[in-house]
Amino acid sequence: MATTAPAFTGHSLIAGQPAPGEEGTVTGFDPATDEALEPAFSLLSDDQLRAATAAAEEALESFSALAPEPHAAFIESIAANMEAAGEQIVERAMAESGLTRARLTGELARTTGQLRLFASVVRQGDHRGVRIDPALPERTPLPRPDIRQRMVPLGPVAVFGASNFPLAFSTAGGDTASAFAAGCPVVVKAHNAHPGTSDLVAQAITAAVQQHDLHPGVFSHVYGPGAKIGQALVADPAIKAVGFTGSRGGGLALAQVAASRPEPIPVYAEMSSINPVILLPGALAGGDAIDALAQGYAGSLTGSSGQLCTAPGLVFVPAGEQGDAFEQALARILSEAAGQTMLTKGIAEAWTAGATTLGEQAHVERIAQGTDGATCNAPAPVVFRAGAQELIGNPVLHREIFGSASLVVRYSSTEELARALSGLEGQLTATLHLESVDHEAARELLPLLERKAGRIIVGGWPTGVDVGHAIVHGGPFPATSDARTTSVGSLAIDRFLRPVAYQNVPDALLPEPLKEGNPWGLSRRIDGRLTPPEG
Repeated sequence: MATTAPAFTGHSLIAGQPAPGEEGTVTGFDPATDEALEPAFSLLSDDQLRAATAAAEEALESFSALAPEPHAAFIESIAANMEAAGEQIVERAMAESGLTRARLTGELARTTGQLRLFASVVRQGDHRGVRIDPALPERTPLPRPDIRQRMVPLGPVAVFGASNFPLAFSTAGGDTASAFAAGCPVVVKAHNAHPGTSDLVAQAITAAVQQHDLHPGVFSHVYGPGAKIGQALVADPAIKAVGFTGSRGGGLALAQVAASRPEPIPVYAEMSSINPVILLPGALAGGDAIDALAQGYAGSLTGSSGQLCTAPGLVFVPAGEQGDAFEQALARILSEAAGQTMLTKGIAEAWTAGATTLGEQAHVERIAQGTDGATCNAPAPVVFRAGAQELIGNPVLHREIFGSASLVVRYSSTEELARALSGLEGQLTATLHLESVDHEAARELLPLLERKAGRIIVGGWPTGVDVGHAIVHGGPFPATSDARTTSVGSLAIDRFLRPVAYQNVPDALLPEPLKEGNPWGLSRRIDGRLTPPEG
C-alpha cells in the first residue's frame, strides 16, 4: 500500500491535466445515510469535452504502434498503481457504493487481474490476427499477389463507468483494459454515483501514461451533467467505439446517438438480463439437496444486494411436493436475511417500484421475504411465485428488477418449461441444476438455451464471472447490443479491432507484425497454416 495517499483532483483529467469544469458540480453520496461526500467534482461543458477527444485522436498513431513489451508494461503499471493506492480506493468505494470491504477488495483484485490478463494478451500477440498469403507468381490462370492481413485499432474508445461495479466495470475496468490492449486511446465518462473512486483510479492510469512517456491523450477522464455529456461524447467524430454497462434505456439511447452520426460507430452495451435458473426434477431428490439449492438461491439473490447483472431473476421449479419443499426451505432461509444498502437512493426507489408492480400482477404470490436493513436504502429481499402459463402470458413478469427480487416459476412438464423459456428475451446466463436422470430433458433444452444465452451453467449459480480466455459475458439482445461479443475475458479485445490487408507492399514499408523477419516474434497464419514464431 502507498504511504502517501493521492489527493482528489476535484476535476476531469484531460490528457493528464486537471480541467475545471464549467457546468456545475457533482458529489458522491453515502447510500447508507444519504449524506453528501466531499469534495465536489466539476462538470465539463461540451466544448471542454472536445479537448479530450481531440487529444485521444492525436495519441492514436503512436499508441497503436507500440511494440508488445512496452505496451504490456504500461497496462501492468496501471494495475500496480491501483494496488499502491488500494486502501484509499476501497475506502472511498465503500463510502460511495454501500458495498462491503470484502466485496470491494475482491473487485480490486479482479480489476488488477484482468489488466494483467490483457497485458499477457498483448505480449502473446494473437489478437493481431496476422495472416500471410505469400505471392504465387507462377499460379495459373492468374498469379497470386502477396497479401498480408493484421488487426488494427478502431480508434479512440468512449467508456462509461457502471454503477454496480465501481472498479471492475468502470474507469479501469474490462472495457478500458481491452481497449488499451487493442491499442485504442480511451476517454472515460465517470459514473456520477462514485466520482471519488473514479478519480483515484483515473490518477493511477494517468500516472502509468506518464511513467511510460506515452502521448498524454492516451487517457482522459471526464465528469459531465447527466446524459448530456455522454451523448456528446458518443456523437464526437473522434470517437470510434463505445463500451457501456448499465440500463437498457441508457444503452439504447447511446446506440441511437451512435447510429445517427454521419459515421455510425459500434456501441458494445451490456444492459438487461434476468438469468433463468432451471431446477430439473432430479436435482430436488432429497431434503439435503433441496436445502442446498434454496441456500444457494438465497445467497446468489442477496449478494451485493442483488445488484449484479447475473443475479437469478427467474428460477424454474417443477410442480409437486419437491417443488413445494423447495419453496418452504427458501422461505425459511430468506426470512433470516436482512436487506443490504443499495448503490443509490434512486436505485433503491426503482427496486421498490419494480417489486411492487411484480407483486400486484394477477396470479403472482409472495412466497419468501427477508427484513429491511438497518441503513437507508436497504429494502428486504423478496421472492414471488407464478405459474409457467402466467410467465408466458404476462410480459411484466419478464422485466429485470435490479436488486434482491426474484420470481419462482412452477412448471408441470419439460414441454411447458420449453415453451416458457422460448418466450424469454436474450440473457447473459442460463443455469441448469440436474442429475443423470435429467439428461434427456437437458438435452432437449440445451439447443434452446444456446439461442437465448451467452453462458450456460450446470450446477452452481450465475453470479460470479471468472475472468479468463474462455469466458463469455454477453448474449442476445437485450443482454447486450451485440451478441457476437463479450465484455469480460480476453476475447473482449476483438470489439475494438478491425482487419486491414496489405497487398504487394514492400517489406520495408510493412508494419512490424507483417514483416518477413517477424521482428515481434508472433504466431502467424501463413498460407492458411498457423505457424509459431520459430517456424
